Amino acid sequence: MAILLLPPPTTIVFSNSSSTQLILRSPKFTRRVRCRISDSSEVKSDEGASKLEYKPGPLDDFFMQSFRNKLVEEVGSDSEKPGYVGLIELVKLLLLKGRTRSETSDAAVRILKSLFPPLILELYKVLVAPIAQGKLAALMVARVTVLTCQWLMGPSKVNVIDLPNGESWDSGVFVERCKYLEESKCVGVCINTCKLPTQTFFKDYMGVPLVMEPNFKDYSCQFKFGVAPPEDDSNVNEPCFETCSIASRRKLKPGECPMA
Repeated sequence: MAILLLPPPTTIVFSNSSSTQLILRSPKFTRRVRCRISDSSEVKSDEGASKLEYKPGPLDDFFMQSFRNKLVEEVGSDSEKPGYVGLIELVKLLLLKGRTRSETSDAAVRILKSLFPPLILELYKVLVAPIAQGKLAALMVARVTVLTCQWLMGPSKVNVIDLPNGESWDSGVFVERCKYLEESKCVGVCINTCKLPTQTFFKDYMGVPLVMEPNFKDYSCQFKFGVAPPEDDSNVNEPCFETCSIASRRKLKPGECPMA
């Protein structure tokens, strides 16, 4: 995570393309920074529709192992299964370990916090989040999310979102088909170990409001950095899938989620 300290007054300009150009202007200097925002590319399916395709990067194994190690610390045991399958098994154990939704969400927030070096979150919240009414921080975390989390979520890209005040920022992240949800096959896992704790983490520890809008029909998900969650979030009370392994393990009725 990069921290940019900008001398006031500073003008921030973002271009909207596959590569992002950040232009920092002040009376003393002008600096241009160009960076690649995604390793995803669009390919055509047999039906002719565009589909995102993710090419794994060299750091993906490192990210997965770091996340897995933190899960093991929180859960207290490891899965015998390797790779992503073992990771999802640990996530389900985290869900089952929590006695309430808030307990599970708090545990997931602790895991997210532990993935960052000390003080980096506080510095980001104090020094970056206030710049340009929060726009810089929102645009930055959207790009970092795409760069570092596709191994977890699947192909994703930065997109433009509408804010409640009528503005439009390219601070959204669209996940075409969430791997985390598809592999877990559990609404409770999605809501309590991903959506709610991630929203809390970015708002409370990075100063960036976030609402996540998972679609449980096509497994897509829209991140909206810079937008606060609604008070009445219908996603939170979605019924679980009939294929949910946690519900079947607890002998619940089809569609009844034990944790949602």
